[in-house]
Amino acid sequence: MTAGNEEQEPLISTSVDNQRVTYNNSPQDGQTPNDSPRSSVGEVTVAIPQNRNYGAIGGIEKVTYTWADVNAFATESRSRGRRFWSFWKNSSDRMFQQRKQLLRNVNGAAYPGELLAIMGSSGAGKTTLLNTLTFRTPGGVVATGTRALNGQPATPDALTALSAYVQQQDLFIGTLTVREHLVFQAMVRMDRHIPYAQRMKRVQEVIQELALSKCQNTVIGIPGRLKGISGGEMKRLSFASEVLTDPPLMFCDEPTSGLDSFMAQNVIQVLKGLAQKGKTVVCTIHQPSSELYAMFDKLLIMADGRVAFLGSSDEAFQFFKELGAACPANYNPADHFIQLLAGVPGREEVTRHTIDTVCTAFAKSEIGCRIAAEAENALYNERKIQAGLADAPWAMSSTTRARRSPYKASWCTQFRAVLWRSWLSVTKEPMLIKVRFLQTIMVSILIGVIYFGQNLDQDGVMNINGAIFMFLTNMTFQNIFAVINVFCSELPIFIREHHSGMYRADVYFLSKTLAEAPVFATIPLVFTTIAYYMIGLNPDPKRFFIASGLAALVTNVATSFGYLISCASSSVSMAASVGPPIIIPFMLFGGFFLNSGSVPPYLSWISYLSWFHYGNEALLINQWAGVETIACTRENFTCPASGQVVLETLSFSQDDFAMDVVNMILLFVGFRFLAYLALLWRTRRAK
Repeated sequence: MTAGNEEQEPLISTSVDNQRVTYNNSPQDGQTPNDSPRSSVGEVTVAIPQNRNYGAIGGIEKVTYTWADVNAFATESRSRGRRFWSFWKNSSDRMFQQRKQLLRNVNGAAYPGELLAIMGSSGAGKTTLLNTLTFRTPGGVVATGTRALNGQPATPDALTALSAYVQQQDLFIGTLTVREHLVFQAMVRMDRHIPYAQRMKRVQEVIQELALSKCQNTVIGIPGRLKGISGGEMKRLSFASEVLTDPPLMFCDEPTSGLDSFMAQNVIQVLKGLAQKGKTVVCTIHQPSSELYAMFDKLLIMADGRVAFLGSSDEAFQFFKELGAACPANYNPADHFIQLLAGVPGREEVTRHTIDTVCTAFAKSEIGCRIAAEAENALYNERKIQAGLADAPWAMSSTTRARRSPYKASWCTQFRAVLWRSWLSVTKEPMLIKVRFLQTIMVSILIGVIYFGQNLDQDGVMNINGAIFMFLTNMTFQNIFAVINVFCSELPIFIREHHSGMYRADVYFLSKTLAEAPVFATIPLVFTTIAYYMIGLNPDPKRFFIASGLAALVTNVATSFGYLISCASSSVSMAASVGPPIIIPFMLFGGFFLNSGSVPPYLSWISYLSWFHYGNEALLINQWAGVETIACTRENFTCPASGQVVLETLSFSQDDFAMDVVNMILLFVGFRFLAYLALLWRTRRAK
């Protein structure tokens, strides 16, 4: 039978009868728990050695990774009643669980020096299995089963310490070069006792091993904005980031996704080379070409959440040939096997029968029995631990890890590395420096020209007050929208690196804000320097420097509020949409559009949170305090006699200057702290 023959029977019935399988893996110490593997007379008996002789890579054992009886269920909670009055009822009355089984009793093993490819059609369970093997099941998915490292039950901490996981989506800071990225990875991934020179040596080794020498000084690139390295080089860079610590076990999710055939072959060659060095490599792949198929050492073919086959390509050819479904000549075996087990619309029953026949035949085959016996060995060790007959192999390392920091680098090392990367990102971002300063210069000149040469008369009072409020408005909106995308745009990168144990959330937040601090200290100084004397504000040099300091303080308060919006928003578009409606009320209560003395009592709390109010009052005090006379050029107009009268008209007081500065500092600290809490909340929510 071939994959394209739809009229014949789904599969030729096998000659394998129902057999009982026994496992000769009795414990050497003579102690047998009650639920140890059964021992009976059967037709097939497979002997599993208790102790394998594992080599070492960099002082770490080679890893044989096995899994047994792995099941995964997708759970969905739905309300029984849609009526609005049912909210007070018990949650158990209103909610029920829908369970869909994603994986069914999956057994398998991956050995050192081998590249294992998990294949299957869409929905077969490839990604679910990989997530289950790496203890990364998403929310709403419940996974059970035993996962073992060298025959001993594994824990998430132990697996994280011995493995690397290359995810399907490549996430990088695009303005860094390849070498800069790897240097940063070496600083935060490697153990803290490794000297700097050895880290740099390892970076150079990885660059040469993964053929990144030609592009090591090329920027990674930002799609649509900054041209960088190719897709294949980007995928190899993902591998390079993970192999810096020389892990003995590697997982890769769809490493060839989005690549052409040539680049895909180069990527698989990289994985093959890593496996030949003694690593255990497990990857998922959707539908490989015949060239890629020939490079895999072992195949794990999934179908409807079950194992249809696990073994070498030659064994796969022979297995399906015995079932009457041999791969035709000059045909890609991967396409043949996947099409054979893929669901066909309108023929669900035939497909289900085909999958059931293949999976059952494999479970009863010699290869399937051998793999099941290997997995049963891990189950047996787990039962011994549960019965108290053996100690958990990873308990000591987990206890030690619980006492220590979960991060390999110290806090200071993390801070230096993340600050260095953040500073490089700021200085290399073409839109960040040039456009901001150009915008600042143009707006300051424009305001200076419009309000040029104001005199101290009744017309000049209104114009000067308007120019000062324009200071506040420009410093606020320009800088809030400059940082509103800082955290939400890098959030996926931060969450991935943070959850990988590379650096802390507080280190990231502090480094990002400090790296951009020089920019936000320089911009208001440039703006004030150009516009201040063009407008004709108070000419006292002392007043000029006070105005510059106040503008810098307003800028940083507005920036802090922008950080808060950025950390609390899930996307750049959401942050840009939420920002203006929140800022406008603060601007209305700044004392320019609405007199501070006429604010309704029930809305006065908004003015207490408005940096427009404090900044406007402080700048006006700086401008009008000490001005004794104001020229009155029109007798039929009310003319303020002095600067004190101007302040009193606006319900401002010179005595509040110090409190205005203190309150802006408090807002600066408060908004930054709330922004950090929002970032922390998003981090834990993503976990």
